[in-house]
Amino acid sequence: MPRESLSLGGRVAGRERLPVVGSEAVGPYVLLRLERGELEPGIPGQFFMLEAPGRLLPRPMSLCQAPPGELAFLVEPIGPGTTALASLRPGEAIHVLGPLGNGFDLTVERPLLVAGGVGIAPMPYVAEVLGGAPAILGFRTDYHAEAAILLPGAEVVVEPRLVTELLPDDPGHVLACGPEPMLEAVRARVPGAQLAWEAPMACGYGACFGCVVERGGHYVRLCLDGPVLRDAA
Repeated sequence: MPRESLSLGGRVAGRERLPVVGSEAVGPYVLLRLERGELEPGIPGQFFMLEAPGRLLPRPMSLCQAPPGELAFLVEPIGPGTTALASLRPGEAIHVLGPLGNGFDLTVERPLLVAGGVGIAPMPYVAEVLGGAPAILGFRTDYHAEAAILLPGAEVVVEPRLVTELLPDDPGHVLACGPEPMLEAVRARVPGAQLAWEAPMACGYGACFGCVVERGGHYVRLCLDGPVLRDAA
């Protein structure tokens, strides 16, 4: 299907039906690889809305990898939608909308990547665009920590240890993604860190107000104002 160009919140995104290239297990997660078609990979930290087969609403997913001709997404099958995505096989196809939202500012000096659980998803693409960067990763179990293979050379901790235990006194510019308690802990340690937050999304472009969250004393729509926000936001 030809690419549709859409102007969403003043930004241009594309919508296209993309065939599945492959689906590979990475610990408990699944790396879903799609043909890129005419869609742009966008800025690391932006997201795409992926059609979940058999479900009414699509699911927001950070881009994990962008090899030539492909877009790859790390999926954690924990509900009907993500399970449907993780069950896709080569030859099937889904509609994809994106890139959407605001990504990380990669012009900073001394970036440090910090992620927890499936929050590792955008970091391989971040590291690729940066040309490499140190990373600290935290996981619930050793099984989940198998996903660290996506970021070779990263420091890894498993609960009960926390990623904040490995933050140096002068961490540089932190780019973080993970569960809210981890992000709050990083924010407390590193004011000004760039934090990629999560919230339920139905549309991905500001129409449904389903991803409104309170940040810094005011409300924001993560799909438009985020998902990456600085501590001051």
